[in-house]
Amino acid sequence: MKLNSIAHLIITNFFICLMSFQVNAQTLSGHLPGLSGEPIKLIGFKGLDSYLIDSTGIQKNGSFQLSFKSGDYGMGLLLVPNLKPFSVVLCGEQIKLRSSTSDATESMLAAEGEENKRLGTYLTEHARREQALSAWNYLYRMYSLDKLFTPQAEAVKSILKEKKRIKEEDNLFLSNLPKDFYIAWYLPKWKLIQSAGVIARERTEEINPSLAAFRALDYRDARLYKSGLLRDALESHFWLIENGGRSLDSVYIEMKISIDRIIENLLPDQNKLNEISEYLFQLLEKRSVFKASEYLALRLLNEKSCTLDHDLSAQLESYRAMKIGNTAPDFDFRGDVFAPMYQKEWMPQKLSDLKSEYTAIVFGASWCPQCPPELSTLVRLYPSLKSHQIEVVFASLDETASAFNNFASVFPFISICDYNKWESPIVKNYHVFSTPTIYLLNSNREIILRPHSVSQLASWVDWYVVKGNK
Repeated sequence: MKLNSIAHLIITNFFICLMSFQVNAQTLSGHLPGLSGEPIKLIGFKGLDSYLIDSTGIQKNGSFQLSFKSGDYGMGLLLVPNLKPFSVVLCGEQIKLRSSTSDATESMLAAEGEENKRLGTYLTEHARREQALSAWNYLYRMYSLDKLFTPQAEAVKSILKEKKRIKEEDNLFLSNLPKDFYIAWYLPKWKLIQSAGVIARERTEEINPSLAAFRALDYRDARLYKSGLLRDALESHFWLIENGGRSLDSVYIEMKISIDRIIENLLPDQNKLNEISEYLFQLLEKRSVFKASEYLALRLLNEKSCTLDHDLSAQLESYRAMKIGNTAPDFDFRGDVFAPMYQKEWMPQKLSDLKSEYTAIVFGASWCPQCPPELSTLVRLYPSLKSHQIEVVFASLDETASAFNNFASVFPFISICDYNKWESPIVKNYHVFSTPTIYLLNSNREIILRPHSVSQLASWVDWYVVKGNK
């Protein structure tokens, strides 16, 4: 091939690539003159995570321009330091924003971009409708329950009529959105999530329909993964169950139903099943709804048609082996041992030597970011715990004597370390997969609590041991 032909081919391919980039890339521009010189970022979403799409600095005249591509389709956030994030729809249209003030993202509106214009309109109007509904709900309760106003039946009818009109107006806006708009899918889900709190407090008649809507969510939908709503959808769903005025037994029943729906929906997509199940498990653990997290763990482990990631499988397996009610393994105090509260004439040689009513076993290490503050709290609480017949054993995963000594030698409770880290027999027998991990045992070594933190342990002790509640 001749040299000039090769050069022509290279130039042609370059312009084809450039044109392709221009077709696939869109711009988001705006004007914030009071923020010249400030950095501004455009953030996108991928499942439970976010990522940087583009960043720049706001110019001296306040203008800025950011780029995004078709792969960023979904919702985005504009971030300026110390200002409220601003939501935008990244849907293939050029976006131009304008602001009525010079230095605030809150006042920005879309000047160009039809979907973004309608998004801004709905978010503004929906907030005002919600304020009005809260006011009408307050009046409805007053006119329905207060004897001073109950004779005013016509007023009650008028309130109900206005509430219905406001809701219908909101729903009409959503139903009139073009079906191919991303926000036609996004806004009803956003509304469901945002309304969970007020529904639990003020509009309890909407709890069951809202739960049905949460359970109908398709967690495999690519639009959900680009929306930034995935995390909030899971949290609001289970928060509504927990705070919907149900008895504790009923809460667990409803959570089991929701867990089953989510798993059944996700079974065809193993990657999403692992990602969402792991987050949901951690969420339930954090909220101390241990019966629900145990149910989730056993449901997944017994599901023959799913393949769990190794780390998630190990995490869930700990629930099967170390669930509440099981007997925890006995173990010898091997390696280096600090036990400042015991006399040299008699030192406990193993866990079963301890004669306390309860024993809290804490797995941690000096290299664990969360362990120092957790152990500091435990040191502060130890005199009180000890006075209520609660012993503490700290099992360190440190690898060197110097690290263990520097970290644990000041602790007033028993501290042990065999320097085998994750390969330690104690760690393996207790199915520890992260630090800190805490188990509370009774005098028979039965597991009675798997607290997420020392503060949860302290709350349990205060309620059940100190105050004697059952």
